[in-house]
Amino acid sequence: MEVVANKFTAVTAHPVQPTEPGLSTHLRRRIETTFKDRYEKEWGRKFVTHGRAPGPDSVRLDGNDYLSVTGHPDIVQAQLEALRCNQDFVVQSGVFQMDGSATSRFEAELAAFVGKQGALLCQSGYTANLGLIQVIADPETPVYLDSLAHMSLWEGVRAAGAPAHAFRHNDPEHFARMAKRHGPGLLIVDSVYSTTGALCPLVEMVEVAEQHGCMILVDESHSLGTHGPQGRGLVAELDLAHRVHFITASLAKAFAGRAGFFTMPDELRQYLMCHSYPSIFSSCLLPHEIAGLAATLQVVQRSDTERAELRRKTLRLRQAFSDLGYPIHHGSEQIISLEAGIEMDTLALRDALEARGVFGAVFCAPATSRNRSMLRLTLNSALTDAEMSHVEAAAAQVAPLVKPWEWPIARRQRGREAS
Repeated sequence: MEVVANKFTAVTAHPVQPTEPGLSTHLRRRIETTFKDRYEKEWGRKFVTHGRAPGPDSVRLDGNDYLSVTGHPDIVQAQLEALRCNQDFVVQSGVFQMDGSATSRFEAELAAFVGKQGALLCQSGYTANLGLIQVIADPETPVYLDSLAHMSLWEGVRAAGAPAHAFRHNDPEHFARMAKRHGPGLLIVDSVYSTTGALCPLVEMVEVAEQHGCMILVDESHSLGTHGPQGRGLVAELDLAHRVHFITASLAKAFAGRAGFFTMPDELRQYLMCHSYPSIFSSCLLPHEIAGLAATLQVVQRSDTERAELRRKTLRLRQAFSDLGYPIHHGSEQIISLEAGIEMDTLALRDALEARGVFGAVFCAPATSRNRSMLRLTLNSALTDAEMSHVEAAAAQVAPLVKPWEWPIARRQRGREAS
């Protein structure tokens, strides 16, 4: 065995055979009754999201780096410098980050970017939603959520113990009826919905919320960086920052990092720091992560060309899929949802496209309703014309095999049009 020379020296050891005490009978029974058939019969004993490994010529539409910032030299340089200069950094809970720290400076930059007083960085978009809603809602606060709101938003409501009232997707009138029945509370919507690429009718939603005395939370995870002036998001694009109480976002989408944040007014900050459990009981981001995100913010602000390219490519591929008979009418943005229905049909679609070098991401329960699984294709600004032509050709070859015009979502749409 090696002798340890310093704290960075690797140590070799004899391998230890793993042992496990075994699961409880109750847990094994639950796996047997709720998951085994799904795993073995529908998924073929392979985890549902694991298809083929992409090859060097594959077109990857399974990520969220919408502006293609990964590997940008300014971002990489900022991360490297932070790694070199912060060897004595103390890893601790985020609540210990002092005013004037790199974290607090970046939080102030983010807040100013989206037009709000303050912001708080979190480990992820999920913990941002969980930590904020846990504080701003309680058992006496009715919460109104779009039926397609992200799971982290629902979990935040559950953590708060607040009554949750789902309204029909993108339906301000249904929300108004529910708010009239249950009273003032909190409205929660996504600006761009992660499973469908649908754009929220945000102006109408804000107007209804104001009429019924509701606070408003908008999750901008899929519009921050891609929408609005300098990528400030849909709220800024529609000049609604002064009417929206809270903005949240993952920084793992257009910012391609590992973090999330939410905004808050100054009057809430100290109270929140004492009551938001994910903020109290999670460690802070590391210096190279902060430095990389701060550099990314600068890159995003000057990426108007990339935003225009992303929009052009979105319109082109959406039109191509629509012309081929794929029912994608429920979305309009850079996320293209191919909702095949049951999981076996979605896996067949995934496999057919992967065999032709096009890779998307399978979404199924709990990310979607049980029989509304889908293959999600996410576009980015760096797609070449040749890559888009390849996707279009693959979609054309696959269409007669999977018959998208016969998918349940297509039949429902024809029924609505007929009535």
